[in-house]
Amino acid sequence: MDKIMKSNFENLEGSDKELQYEAITAILAATQKKVEWAYEVWDELVDWLTDADNHRRSRAAQFLAGLAISDPEKRILTVFPTLWEVTKDPRFVTARHSLQAIWRVGLAGEEQKNLVLNHFIDRFQNGAGEKHYTLRRFDMIQGLKDLYDELKDENIKRTALELIELEEDPKYRKKYSAVWK
Repeated sequence: MDKIMKSNFENLEGSDKELQYEAITAILAATQKKVEWAYEVWDELVDWLTDADNHRRSRAAQFLAGLAISDPEKRILTVFPTLWEVTKDPRFVTARHSLQAIWRVGLAGEEQKNLVLNHFIDRFQNGAGEKHYTLRRFDMIQGLKDLYDELKDENIKRTALELIELEEDPKYRKKYSAVWK
C-alpha cells in the first residue's frame, strides 16, 4: 500500500471530519478497480463489521464490498453473512449505505454474483416487515441495475423485473421500474 492510501486509512480514525470524508471518498474510488493492498486491511475491516461504532460498520461494509474484486482467495464468501447483517443495521443510514454498496460483491465472480442475487431476492420477497421497506427495495433494484450495467448479464435484468412485478402498490412498482428505463 502506498503512503497516500495508508494515510487515507489513518485519516478515517482522525478527528478532522473533512479529512475523514476525503479519506472515505479516496478509498471508495480506489476500490472501483483491483488493488494490491486488499489483504493488508481485510482483517481489520472484517472486525469493523461488528464494531460498536456505526461509522466503522458502514465504512467496513462499503470498503469490503468494493474490495471483493481484489479478493482472489474468495474470502468475501466467508465474510458475506456478517457483511449482509450490516445491511440490516439498527442505524438506518449505516444499513442503507451498506445495502447500496453490497451489489459490488457480485462483480468478483459468478459465485459472488449468485450470492448477492439470492440475498436480494430473498430480502425483496420476505423483508416487508422492515422499517422503510420500500426504500430498501428501491436500493436493491438499483443495486441490481448497477450490477447489470457492469456485467450485462440478462439474468440479472430478468430477476430485477420479476421482483418489480411482485410489488403490489402501483406507485412503487412505477418507481422501481423507472430504474430500468
